[in-house]
Amino acid sequence: MNKFKMTQKDNILFAKRNLVDSIYKEANLEGIGVTFPDTYEIFNGRTVAGLSVDDTIKINNLKHAWEFIIDTIDYPIDLRYVKQLNVEIGRGVVFNEGVLRTSDVHIGGTSWKPDIPDQIKIEEFFNNLFDDKEKSTTDKAIESMLYVMKAQMFYDGNKRTAQLLANKIMIEGGAGVIAIPVENRREFVTKLVAYYETDSLNDIAGFIREKCIDGANSITLEAPKGRSI
Repeated sequence: MNKFKMTQKDNILFAKRNLVDSIYKEANLEGIGVTFPDTYEIFNGRTVAGLSVDDTIKINNLKHAWEFIIDTIDYPIDLRYVKQLNVEIGRGVVFNEGVLRTSDVHIGGTSWKPDIPDQIKIEEFFNNLFDDKEKSTTDKAIESMLYVMKAQMFYDGNKRTAQLLANKIMIEGGAGVIAIPVENRREFVTKLVAYYETDSLNDIAGFIREKCIDGANSITLEAPKGRSI
């Protein structure tokens, strides 16, 4: 079940009102050490003393990536779309942005290593997930996000790409917005590593549902019979 039920229009408005907060949380999960006030300044086109050029670009890229998902909210999700998200967040700061990884990577905090991404398997995952009529919008968003994080599909920016993808799904289906609170980042990462090692979704999915989804419920006004509003 979805935690919130919104119209797509209301969900877009909700996401826009909370955009700086979402970018701040996404950046911190990826290890970009930026404060909320700094994020606000960069979002509004100002520079922040003491912040590296790369980190400033990363924040601006997140802003542009959010604009991209809102502009393409009704586009179908496939591997090409996910690649474009990585291009948006990685432009100018990520090696081979939008290109599937072809070399091994190591994950901090665990000896587990992800396989080299397989394009056919990735496409099958998304096809099967979005063809499943039993899963809610929230289920699809959470599973997509965790899949991209675990697969480490790209050379960098996988968590940012995954969160943006999840929010595209959430907003399209009117289910709210997913963002990992900064104060819960350590707990989330611990559960994420456990997911990497066990492939069990239950613990981390429950955590995301409880602490990482925000939204509202749209109210539909119905006129009495024979009268219009």
